Amino acid sequence: MMKSTTTCVLVVMLVGSIMGKLSPPERSYKILMLLPVSARSHRNVFNPLAEALADRGHKIVMLTNQPKSSKHPNIEDIPHDLPYFKEGNINAFYRRKNHSRPMQAFETLLPAVARELYKVPVVKDLYKRRKEFDVMLIDEFLNEVAYPFLHEVPFITVSTSGMEPRISSVLGNVPNPAYVPHSWLGHKAPMSIWHRFYNTVVHIKSALYWWKWTILPPIQEAISAQFPELPLLLDLERNVSLSLLNSHFSINTPLPLLPSQVEVGAMHCRPANPLPQELESWITGAGSSGVIYFSLGSVARSSSMPIQYRDLFIQAFRRLPQRVIWKYEEELEDVPDNVMISKWLPQQDILAHNNVKVFITHGGLLSMQEAIYHATPLLALPILADQPKNSVFIKNSGLGDFLIWEELTVDVIVDALTKILNEPKYKENVLKMSVPLHDQLVPPTELAVFWTEYVIRHKGAPQLRSPAAQLSWVEFLMLDVIFILHLAVIVLLFILRRIIRVITAKIFGSSGKMKKKNE
Repeated sequence: MMKSTTTCVLVVMLVGSIMGKLSPPERSYKILMLLPVSARSHRNVFNPLAEALADRGHKIVMLTNQPKSSKHPNIEDIPHDLPYFKEGNINAFYRRKNHSRPMQAFETLLPAVARELYKVPVVKDLYKRRKEFDVMLIDEFLNEVAYPFLHEVPFITVSTSGMEPRISSVLGNVPNPAYVPHSWLGHKAPMSIWHRFYNTVVHIKSALYWWKWTILPPIQEAISAQFPELPLLLDLERNVSLSLLNSHFSINTPLPLLPSQVEVGAMHCRPANPLPQELESWITGAGSSGVIYFSLGSVARSSSMPIQYRDLFIQAFRRLPQRVIWKYEEELEDVPDNVMISKWLPQQDILAHNNVKVFITHGGLLSMQEAIYHATPLLALPILADQPKNSVFIKNSGLGDFLIWEELTVDVIVDALTKILNEPKYKENVLKMSVPLHDQLVPPTELAVFWTEYVIRHKGAPQLRSPAAQLSWVEFLMLDVIFILHLAVIVLLFILRRIIRVITAKIFGSSGKMKKKNE
């Protein structure tokens, strides 16, 4: 049973968008996808593109830090099996509590990955064969350890979190901090003077201090020790042909983009599949009260939630007339009768159900996109990374609300859910945003496939590259031109001053001589 109030519009638009099909490829391409340091959510952005390319006969190899998952005959998963960044070892709540240096783990673990990655036999063999591939796609977030693969091969970056300011600048499109918030800031537009100042500082600090001066040097040192003839990582990065952005102007801030920046937001979203019978019965059996779905994603697992918060939710759910489906990865005692616990759940199929009224989420971008795609209001509980920014967007856009963990009480949880359940504006707002997300000339996956093949067909597609990408920051900001203009003004003023002095001397000098003669 699907959402009767929304699907009639969405299905028509979706069917219409699927009508456009790509021409058959000229041949079968070999494509390497590089995700050596990635969360499962990042893998979920790559998967639909990998499947779509594989369906067109291309051979896909994926180097990841995740277990093998694809069963497609044209997709080969190669896990490197290094112990770093395993999701089971990550406690998002601990990192949130120790947020003074939230990225400290990357500062120590990324150099370790860089030192050990190319010693793994399967990676070493893959590196030797890298020029067999027609193009490479790399997760652009903190995967500089894989840059040696990109040398002398066309490559595409995939931005799983939307437009990342630093990579956008590499392409020649430097975001203006006056209206482009940093990836982790959620300032509402138009920004105040204080927000614009703070946003500018964060842009500069993250690009220079945190990344270029803190993260990159030890990675560069580890890579140079193994590949002394390789160009610098920054120089390799400049050869990027295209950036696929997990964003869309209908659900993100509309931004000026280059031809080499293509929005494919919500590429992982899909129409619902039938639910398992047990889930279907549980949801429909809730009647008119409906169902609340609760999931904190793949990294911030509910089972790692501090006990005091877990108990608050159990007490709050006991007071609600709605049924609750809770993704909880371990056994849980004292669960109320109106709560179903499961270690894994088909999230999109649940969100698409007509009787699911609210989605309690950590505020991850992919979860937010799925909720908008399936027109389900949200209650966000941000933990780290871009989740606070997404949560502010949820509230400012009227898609729902967000809560702060330290401020949680049973009454706060119940009141927030009751408000979203009872006020029609939240459902209306999320539907209003969902409709244009579906209303696209070409489905985002098909768009990503086209541009991937385009880069291959055109040997790296140099025609896409902006000349701004070749400029230094002095040239881009025209500091040299401004200096010359200032110098010209100074010279002009100096000349004018000399001329005025000469004229003044002649005039007043002549007057003085006349005066003396008259005396």
